[in-house]
Amino acid sequence: MSERKINAWHKAGIIDDATRDNILAFEAEHARPLALWAVFGIGALAIGLGLISVVAANWEDIPGQLRLAVHMALIAASLGGLLFQERLFRAQSPWIGEALLFVAGLLGLTFFGHLGQVYQTTSPLWQPLAIWLVLFAPLLLTTGRSWLTAALFGVALVYCAWEYAYWLEFPSWRDQIENPPTLWIAAVTALPLLLVAPPAAWFRQRSTRADFWRRLEQLAVVYAVGGASIATGLAGVDAFDDGASAFFSGAGQVVRSLIALAAGLLVVLARRNMSGLMSGAIIAGAGAAAIMSYAVSGYQLLAGLVFMALWAGIGAAALVAGWRGVFQLAVAAIAIRLIILSFELASDLLLSGFGLIVSGLLIVGIAWIAYRVSSAFAPVSDEADGLEEGADA
Repeated sequence: MSERKINAWHKAGIIDDATRDNILAFEAEHARPLALWAVFGIGALAIGLGLISVVAANWEDIPGQLRLAVHMALIAASLGGLLFQERLFRAQSPWIGEALLFVAGLLGLTFFGHLGQVYQTTSPLWQPLAIWLVLFAPLLLTTGRSWLTAALFGVALVYCAWEYAYWLEFPSWRDQIENPPTLWIAAVTALPLLLVAPPAAWFRQRSTRADFWRRLEQLAVVYAVGGASIATGLAGVDAFDDGASAFFSGAGQVVRSLIALAAGLLVVLARRNMSGLMSGAIIAGAGAAAIMSYAVSGYQLLAGLVFMALWAGIGAAALVAGWRGVFQLAVAAIAIRLIILSFELASDLLLSGFGLIVSGLLIVGIAWIAYRVSSAFAPVSDEADGLEEGADA
């Protein structure tokens, strides 16, 4: 916090002399030399890029077995540091151990690609990802503490699921099978939601690493809402077709919807408070929006309304739970979708000068209304925000 702002508060009578002095003393004691850290960061980045350049320039001259041995040694050193020095790292700075865990995970993830390059082997991408999850997911789930490791695990799980689904869907990528298992393909793409959301909701109230589990629950909610939002967009362009692909079939959407509903219910049962109830309701609502998207496929107006209904529900849940940031995001999403929908329904607005004026006024009007709604109805604070920050009690 800047000294100028603190002095401005003092002059305005918001804080008294003692409060101002206490704040200034606290800020001076806990000040971070950002410029110095930036210089160190730039220097470390330069050294890292230099080392990468040297290795890349001589990559073919380094024996493959030696490269793999060095790679394995780096993984072992990272894991050894975590095993024997974790308490020391956590005591000095939580980010030291977290960064080391993240680096160990990335080194393990890239090792399989390195192995394939050295021995000239190929395999579907989901297979090394699955092996990595088996080997490293227990480590991440038992020691991870922040969004960094939560994102690494969550993204790897989702990517593995979708790669496996694509591998099943397109026979040219494997042995020819005439009828890919449509329902199983759909289930695979929704399973990360079921595997992550309920356990994360359960552990975040029963673990000393509540931040890590909260981030995982956030990722699950984002995955559910993002998938449902994309589904409404596909419905607007009539992408769903039972005969085209397992990804766009009605049966597949039903399966995804049922899995999302089950995940939402389990989140509610796992975290029995208002935040857990609203988080589960959002996931379940995303599942309902997914099946509704298939039902209105080909109708732009109805697809847009389903999208806005989804985000209106998210905004209502945010109001009940006191999630200011989520509520403002919901209002912004509805406003943007309303603008897009107006152009979809009247695309000739952009073909004339008068149409451009009307469209500009429309955008400004919708933005102003969204701002007023967000300012007037958004929760006052995120202090009790169980989805973003705050208490889990």
